[in-house]
Amino acid sequence: MMSPCDGDHLLIVAWFQICLCCLANSYGHCQCHCHMTIGVSKTAQTDLESGYPVCNHTLMLLSDSHTCPLVSTAKVGKTSLIMSLVSEEFPDDVPLRAEEITIPADVTPERVPTHIVDYSEAEQSDEQLYQEISKANVICIVYSVNNKKSIEKVTSHWIPLINDRTDKDSRVPLILVGNKSDLVEHSSMETILPIMNQYSDIETCVECSAKNLKNISELFYYAQKAVLHPTGPLYCPEEKEMKPSCIKSLTRIFKVSDLDNDGILNDKELNFFQRTCFNMPLAPQALEDVKNVVRKNMTDGVEDNGLTLKGFLFLHTLFIQRGRHETTWTVLRRFGYDDDLELHQEYLFPLLKIPADCTTELNHNAYLFLQSVFDKHDKDRDCALSPDEVKDLFKVFPYMPWGPDVNNTVCTNDQGWITYQGYLSQWTLTTYLDVQRCLEYLGYLGYSIICEQESQAAAITVTRNKRIDLQKKQTQRSVFRCNILGARGSGKTSFLQAFLGRNLLKQRKIREDHKSFYSINTTYVYGQEKYLLLHEVMPDFDFLSEEDLACDVVCLVYDVNNPRSFEYCAKVYKQYFMDSKTPCMMIASKSDLHEARQHYSLTPLDFCRKNKLHPPQPWTCNTVDAPNKDLYTKLTTMAMYPHMAQADLKSSTFWLRASVGATVFAVLGFAMYRAILKQR
Repeated sequence: MMSPCDGDHLLIVAWFQICLCCLANSYGHCQCHCHMTIGVSKTAQTDLESGYPVCNHTLMLLSDSHTCPLVSTAKVGKTSLIMSLVSEEFPDDVPLRAEEITIPADVTPERVPTHIVDYSEAEQSDEQLYQEISKANVICIVYSVNNKKSIEKVTSHWIPLINDRTDKDSRVPLILVGNKSDLVEHSSMETILPIMNQYSDIETCVECSAKNLKNISELFYYAQKAVLHPTGPLYCPEEKEMKPSCIKSLTRIFKVSDLDNDGILNDKELNFFQRTCFNMPLAPQALEDVKNVVRKNMTDGVEDNGLTLKGFLFLHTLFIQRGRHETTWTVLRRFGYDDDLELHQEYLFPLLKIPADCTTELNHNAYLFLQSVFDKHDKDRDCALSPDEVKDLFKVFPYMPWGPDVNNTVCTNDQGWITYQGYLSQWTLTTYLDVQRCLEYLGYLGYSIICEQESQAAAITVTRNKRIDLQKKQTQRSVFRCNILGARGSGKTSFLQAFLGRNLLKQRKIREDHKSFYSINTTYVYGQEKYLLLHEVMPDFDFLSEEDLACDVVCLVYDVNNPRSFEYCAKVYKQYFMDSKTPCMMIASKSDLHEARQHYSLTPLDFCRKNKLHPPQPWTCNTVDAPNKDLYTKLTTMAMYPHMAQADLKSSTFWLRASVGATVFAVLGFAMYRAILKQR
């Protein structure tokens, strides 16, 4: 659809979909020869009331198939308007009512149809009118600019009738259409503006002429725009400012787009934002002109030659005030928002099929993205996130996703702050246990936008069926689950915390309500970095759920100082794991204490020999330094090579090779980590 403005006189900024010279002269006369006012939106009244021209560079946009009925008093020309739109000429013979017309999808940019419905008091009943109103997405109320009674009937009849037939919380937008402008030399806007101010449902008023085809296509453009780019969710015309929900949404968009988290959108970030939303490059001069507009009107809208949040919000307020809702809506929808300024469920939870016996992991690109998010918020470059930095990271979320238990699930530094490794471990844990929640979190962070992917599902790797891994005796998985079972007081919780490098002294400082039933950290098996996820199963011998049993390796913990502790492990093994293919390891916890005789028919060592298990592994966390991690390497190795658990894993040389390999690569990994830290 052609703009009434001459394109040769315009500098079009694709980012804003707006005539820049109009924007730059927002407090003066437009210089682009587009002074003809074809209509006025409620948000553009600021310009009209100030005596400045309202520029209308139209752009036909559609998002959904919608219905647009025209209602009016008789003899105002609404049927002629419809017929003039279709035939592009004024009809000589006008029927009482035009048939329903569909603007086909293939002639609209968004490729969706629009249905135009005519209403005739002479041919249709009130009940038929009510049905059309209930189905409508937008309603055009037509009056004659040379007929005061038709104008009065807008408020005395049509608006009350429509409001009575629509739900208060979901009112359809209204367009006031002044027809027959060819018969008068004056405008009806002075009479219409008070009506627009009185009724919030009215989006726009357009003056047109069916006879000389003036503003006919613009009329239907405004009707479509009222549906696709509604003012209501964005702007409060009485206060002349954006609504809090709109500010909140745009603030999140700003923070996601601020890739270095310095509170400013620099030229590189603005260009990325421009390409993301409008698929077009931004000319350097156009970018400077936009920033100059902000500088003119805001003292703190531009800092260090970049756009601040205040400047970003100011521009969108200006777009809306000038009737450029499509610009703001394009940005909002690109970042996943629906018409109620809530993130689409389809955006947050893209389709991801996970077959049975398969697990979910983050892929390499996802880890790179999460690393960039960490670096973005680790302002002091100490490779850990302070509470304030964590809070800042999650400002783009509607709630705080991590509770205090997270600090006891992953590695932290001496101050109790989540380290870089702990941060990645928590994301790995979430992906493994609840991939839908992980998709939601990545959606809030803008993964699909920043990484230019179709959805967050591109960040997830669905592993192959575990049965295939067993058959092929190899796996490509990176995350392995170990369920920890044992009687109460056997040391399960301590075993989880020791995996995070915490001895008994540090564990005693953990608050009871901050404890976690999970811990996750990395181990090295033959030079490969793997994640081992430990899950403490609450002791309930009579009932263990499928989740309690579903894992890659089982760890049975008993207290050597408690004579009744081993019996629980023996009974659980015999009932649930004796005939399974899940490898098991027996842990003799609190090995620094006196070993009591267990009240069971077999000693722990004899029980393991009888059931072809590796001998009980002595373990304690009552140490001066961090507890030894060799056992966790053994557990990871058993999870990776379950077919070897009954044979090679009993060989001391196998364990020696695994342990030495883990130590070597841990040292190398730490050296590389220190090198990366210095680069930061």
